[in-house]
Amino acid sequence: MDNERYQLALKKAQQWISSDIDVESRHQIEQMLSSPDELTDAFYENLEFGTGGLRGIMGIGTNRMNVYVVQMATQGLCNYLLKSFPTDEKKVAVSYDSRNNSKSFAQTTANVFAANGFEVYLFDDIRPVPELSFAVRKLNCVSGVMITASHNPKEYNGYKAYGSDGGQFISPHDVNIVNEVSAIHSFQEIKKNQHKENIHYLDKSFDELYFHEVLALALQPETIKKYSDMAFVYTPLHGTGIKLVPEVLKRLGLNNIQIVEEQAVPDGNFPTVKSPNPEEHSALEMAIGKAKQINADVVLATDPDADRVGIAVKNAQNEFVLLNGNQTASILTYYILTQWKQQNKIKGNEYIVKTIVTTELLANIAAYYHVEIFDVLTGFKYIAQIIRENEGKKKYICGGEESYGFLTGDYVRDKDAVSACTMIAEVATYAKSNGQTLWEMLLEIYKKFGFYKESLVSITKKGMNGQEEIKNMMKTFRSKPPQKLAGSDVIIIKDYFLQQEKNISSHQIKPITLPVSDVLQFITKDETIVSVRPSGTEPKIKFYIGTKSAWENTYETTNAKLQQKMEQIKKDLGIQ
Repeated sequence: MDNERYQLALKKAQQWISSDIDVESRHQIEQMLSSPDELTDAFYENLEFGTGGLRGIMGIGTNRMNVYVVQMATQGLCNYLLKSFPTDEKKVAVSYDSRNNSKSFAQTTANVFAANGFEVYLFDDIRPVPELSFAVRKLNCVSGVMITASHNPKEYNGYKAYGSDGGQFISPHDVNIVNEVSAIHSFQEIKKNQHKENIHYLDKSFDELYFHEVLALALQPETIKKYSDMAFVYTPLHGTGIKLVPEVLKRLGLNNIQIVEEQAVPDGNFPTVKSPNPEEHSALEMAIGKAKQINADVVLATDPDADRVGIAVKNAQNEFVLLNGNQTASILTYYILTQWKQQNKIKGNEYIVKTIVTTELLANIAAYYHVEIFDVLTGFKYIAQIIRENEGKKKYICGGEESYGFLTGDYVRDKDAVSACTMIAEVATYAKSNGQTLWEMLLEIYKKFGFYKESLVSITKKGMNGQEEIKNMMKTFRSKPPQKLAGSDVIIIKDYFLQQEKNISSHQIKPITLPVSDVLQFITKDETIVSVRPSGTEPKIKFYIGTKSAWENTYETTNAKLQQKMEQIKKDLGIQ
């Protein structure tokens, strides 16, 4: 155990014990005093804003999610907003998901904001991330907060902070907010006096404003009406999606939306799934089972805060298979750009956005339609940044990331599973009108643009030593980068921390203009791309592997070839 860290943790713990905290919390800390490792893990550092804001295991301590950390985060946010935006209206929006303690954390957040003189718009019940982002913009708020830990296990909760544009805070704002939080040395500095008159509740009438924007996105309303009886199965995975998704699909004109009732009840314990993550097959098992029973065409699943969507479609053997985030984004982007082209909406100043770890297939599709594409760092807040920077200059069409996030239209500035569900449903009806399934549409894209296959390998390093292990792994990859991957020479290394791109053969170095981020990319001669980065929200180091090939006779043949290549790449990286 690191004694320096323990002493720091002990000092913080003693400060908490001597402060005005509740009896149960004080008792828990006193018990930790006899367990140095547990105490250190709970107190040695503060939760910080990463790519997804605050996120951590619920419990007592500065490194845990609890009402006191929420109070400090909110007071720090208040201090920063008052200093940095003194002329902006003092209005904020607050929402929360179905996780344990989310309602309490949201009320705590609202109370601190209100005590600091802010007008607070607090949703009267659970609502998803995209509606919170929409509310910030619609109500001209200076900031917003969403209490959620997205798809993390039930032990977690989190705190996403938003700026006036409806996007999550980016640098330097996120760092400055952390600094303001760190500057709070006692709970006495937190304003908690009740000012209930400053808190206003948003109810179903506000949902109507959001529905209006989502439904306006439809590109083929007549096709939707023609295939209104197409069967879909939807599961909110015990989360916020139940509030909006079934209703908006109904209003879209779809009459055969079957809900997985066992998962329709909001529940922070997520009793029917191992993890409420729509990326994982196990989370969709009940929905797929129901889809088989009723012979549905498509399965839709949203995570607890309904900003990400997972889908399952029928393949050539009539079996349900999960599409990954890259595949879903590719289908949606291809459909949307095709419709924009056919409807003469592409005028020359349009663009789409993707993250640097998202499939290059999107770039290929954008080039085909002569639409500009921006690459940004991982995190949807960077997509929001591009939208903000180009307001009034260029027209945003859509943006996506490999981790199942997608956004059409710019009235929201975070990933939006509600509108993604409506767009996926629309594309499914469009495919059916052409005698296709979504799977067949995906294969058509592969045949036209090339077969792109991606894989994500996540290695978890828990505990206080985990961070150091991850740092050492990144250090090793920087000092000893791979020379070959699956037999192909590495020709370009991009280091987003050093902000430089190096050509191995010519030794030429180009600057990278994106913000500093601890990310490495290795690009080979055959256009394989491997990205390595520590997670911003979990104790993990992630390896994103992207390969491509021309279409070879069948899906199975091409897929097997690329899968074999990926296995070799994992061996070369030492991560298999």
